[in-house]
Amino acid sequence: MSLARRHRETVLAARAAEQAAANDGQRTGAAASEYELMRARLGVDLRRLSEIQSIERKIDLKRELLPEYDAWVSGVLAADAGVADDVLTHVMIWRIDTGDFAGALPLASYVIRHDLPLPDRFDRTAATLVAEEIAEAAIKALAGGTFPLEILLAVDALVDGADIFDQVRAKLEKAIGLALAATAEATDATADGPAGARAAGLTQARAHLARALSLDGNVGVKKRIEKIDAELKKLAQPQGAA
Repeated sequence: MSLARRHRETVLAARAAEQAAANDGQRTGAAASEYELMRARLGVDLRRLSEIQSIERKIDLKRELLPEYDAWVSGVLAADAGVADDVLTHVMIWRIDTGDFAGALPLASYVIRHDLPLPDRFDRTAATLVAEEIAEAAIKALAGGTFPLEILLAVDALVDGADIFDQVRAKLEKAIGLALAATAEATDATADGPAGARAAGLTQARAHLARALSLDGNVGVKKRIEKIDAELKKLAQPQGAA
């Protein structure tokens, strides 16, 4: 996309959002035409995706398509008008699908803050979708690797107070607990003494895992809590004790 076209789309996106906010959701003039063009482009891309059976190939195509919508999304966010926008909500979902969680968070913040609807085929609220999809991705990643704790904490802040299913919030609490535990376990046990960083991190992790368990007894954290309890007991022993 040329710089001129990118600038034009950004300006028209902001103008369309501002007009809609001022006219009971109605877009008019060139801005309305540009929005319909963007929706038409989205429709073509959604049809392309529907023709692909492989989830992996769908994700690859979404990753390829996303830059074409960046200018529009930038304009909508800059206007901060809080009107429904099919393009922006699809881009938010695609960014989550492709693992671009840092890129999805500003869009998620906008959508949740303005209580915007998701596309018709989704039967979840935005807060539920964001929390569940990112938590599940984190839990999967943490089974054998790492996941950015700051992403999970940002999601937790976004959905704080939102009405989401207990099972979904349990997944998020589990993900945070696992990420905290992974960070703590990578810390030298004697770096700051028995009450140091490792023990503090494990204690925090346990609190989140216990909260997950209280929300959903089948969330799958009991053994992890037992392991943390054993480690904390060990850390609390005087140095050199059997």
